[in-house]
Amino acid sequence: MTNLLKSCTAAIACLSFATQVIAAEPLKALGKGEGAVSIVAWAGYIERGETDKNYDWVTDFEKETGCKVSVKTAATSDEMVSLMNEGGFDLVTASGDASLRLIAGKRAQPINTDLIPSFKTVDERLQNGPWYTVGGVHYGVPYLWGPNVLMYNTDAFKDKAPTSWNVVFEEQTLPDGKSNKGRVQAYDGAIYIADAAIYLMAHKPDLGIKDPYELNEDQYKAALDLLRGQRKLVSRYWHDAMIQIDDFKNEGVVASGSWPFQVNLLQADKQKIASAFPDEGVTGWADTTMLHADSEHPNCAYMWMEHSLKAKVQGDAAAWFGAVPSVPAACKGNELMGDTGCATNGFDHFDKIKFWKTPVAKCATQSECVPYHRWVSDYIGVIGGR
Repeated sequence: MTNLLKSCTAAIACLSFATQVIAAEPLKALGKGEGAVSIVAWAGYIERGETDKNYDWVTDFEKETGCKVSVKTAATSDEMVSLMNEGGFDLVTASGDASLRLIAGKRAQPINTDLIPSFKTVDERLQNGPWYTVGGVHYGVPYLWGPNVLMYNTDAFKDKAPTSWNVVFEEQTLPDGKSNKGRVQAYDGAIYIADAAIYLMAHKPDLGIKDPYELNEDQYKAALDLLRGQRKLVSRYWHDAMIQIDDFKNEGVVASGSWPFQVNLLQADKQKIASAFPDEGVTGWADTTMLHADSEHPNCAYMWMEHSLKAKVQGDAAAWFGAVPSVPAACKGNELMGDTGCATNGFDHFDKIKFWKTPVAKCATQSECVPYHRWVSDYIGVIGGR
């Protein structure tokens, strides 16, 4: 089994073996900080007050620990996996469509939660999440979670929130009297195939899709066909949050799947932007701070994981990104989040979100499913017009 795991370039073919992974020994005790910690993270996840001085959960950590924080921003889960495979980083804020790949590929090491006292304050719904817990062993600590929302221009929709994803999947005239063709975007990541599958679950129930990440050949073909049709509508496939923000401000884009992060920044800039939770449901992300198997700064990394679970940090980070904190205590008494922030960002919608996970051939809902490496190659084809 060890040789098989080592031979898997991106661990895609090995995920069915994930539950058999023999965990390496986690750290037994914390030592002195090494003076630095490097983190691969989503945009907006690690803030030091450079964008807005009110949002800074790095400066105090550096002062308290002596661990200088450096951040490499990644735009997709595939990029995160690639960077972790290359090495040279200590931590990564991995979503569920990356975390098991990192575990199966032995790029993440098990965590001794006893060395992270705040772990016991984590939401019980997340404490043993199957996207980072294998065989009872934790390979990280939860960070933030939330939905992929439908972001839209309120002028184009005449201040009436769209109730369906059809505004980005099917050509139509929008409430402003103009076609949506050339005015919508889609996510530049293969995991977006699951968004098409969610739409089909509602509009083509005869396909029998039970899980948008577990698709047989017929279901998968239907999802690709929907996405090929969408290709004619899309002005850009986005992966950079800041570029998407600019497109909504200056390039006439009026609707797209997005993160609450972009919604918040655009609204703070007084743009006519809102977000919706369409009737078909949404995909989402539950992100985990994971420690690289070859981390050069494990003590500082453990110190950061503990710091990241402090209620103040959780509330501030969730407020900035428009996410839900993994520590429920952060939902009350946080000046930036406000006492209604968690409800607004989806705290009560946990069971309605189809969280990102890596598609595998041996799936739970049917005998065989299309694995992720096919999703990657076929979605590149969709984007390329094939």
